[in-house]
Amino acid sequence: MNARLPPLGAFRAFEAAVRHLSFKKAAEELHVTPAAISHQIKALEDHLGVQLFERLPRAVGVTDPARAMLPKVREAFECLSVAIERGQMRPDTGKLSVSAPPSFASHWLMPRLHKFAALHPGVDLSLSSRANLIDKSGGEGLELGEGAAEVFIRYGGSQQYQGCRVKALFTPTYLPACRPEFLKGENALLEVADIARYTLIHDDTIPDEADRPSWDAWLRAAGVTEVDASRGPHFSDGGLALEAAIDGLGIVLALKPLVDADVAAGRLVFPFDITLPTHAAYYLAVPEAVAERRAVTDFCNWLIEEARAVEMGMQRELADVVS
Repeated sequence: MNARLPPLGAFRAFEAAVRHLSFKKAAEELHVTPAAISHQIKALEDHLGVQLFERLPRAVGVTDPARAMLPKVREAFECLSVAIERGQMRPDTGKLSVSAPPSFASHWLMPRLHKFAALHPGVDLSLSSRANLIDKSGGEGLELGEGAAEVFIRYGGSQQYQGCRVKALFTPTYLPACRPEFLKGENALLEVADIARYTLIHDDTIPDEADRPSWDAWLRAAGVTEVDASRGPHFSDGGLALEAAIDGLGIVLALKPLVDADVAAGRLVFPFDITLPTHAAYYLAVPEAVAERRAVTDFCNWLIEEARAVEMGMQRELADVVS
C-alpha cells in the first residue's frame, strides 16, 4: 500500500457518491461537475489499485472494497469534525463573566462574592449589571449569548431561555424596609397606620404587579385605606430605590433576600412582617456552549448553594410565623 494518502477531496467525492449512488447527485452536493467527481473517484481507484464503483448505464454500483472502506471513511470525517470543533473552542481559562440585575448584583451578590473568591482564588470574575436582565411581563427578553457574559442571572416570571441550562435560584417576597431610626422618637413607626407620616419610595423597575407588587397592594393587604399609595419619589432602578431608603429618604417595598445584608449591617430594618408573594423568581441561565467550563461550573455550583441557603432561611421564617 502507498504510504502517501490520497487527497481529502477524493474521499469526500467517494463518500458522497456511495451515499447517493450517483456521481451527478454527489457533484450537486459538493458544488462541482459530475466530470470532476468521476475524475476524483478514478484517481482514488488508481491509488488503491481496486475498483470502487461499477459504471452502469444509468447509475453506479458499489463494489465490495468500497463497502469495506465506507465505515472508516465516515468515521474519519466525524473525527475531523470533532477536531475542528475542539480547535475553535476558547481555552478553558479562569476568566468568568457574570451579568445580573442591578439590585441583585449590588445588594445580594456583592456581599457574598468574597466567599466565592476565597474558595476559587484562580477565577478572575467580571461582573456587569444591566436593567434589561429583568424580564418585564409581555416584553421581549434579552437574547442570551449577546456580549461577553457567560453566566446570566435573570429576574422574571419565565424560565424559557433558548440554548441555555436554567436553574431557579429563589422566589423572593416583598415587605417594607426603612432606616432603624424610623422606629424611634416622637414619630416612631410602630403601627402600620403610622406609614401615613412617612415618604413612600417606589421601585418602577417592573410595572407588572404580578412580578413586582406595588405599595397600593401592600397597604390593602395590611388593611390600611387612609394612605395615598401613589405619593413619594419613583425610581426606575431597584438599586437606587434601596439606596434612597438606606439614606433615610423614606420607606421602600423591598425584596426580602436582597436586603438581608443591609438589615444585618444595621442599615435597614423591617418594621412589619406583612409580606407579599410574587410570581417572579431569580433564575440562573448558562448557555450550553460554555456550561462545562471549569470556572462556569465552579461559580454556578457555589451560587446554587448560596441560593439554597436563602430558600431554607425563608422557609424557617415562614414556619416561625405560622407556629
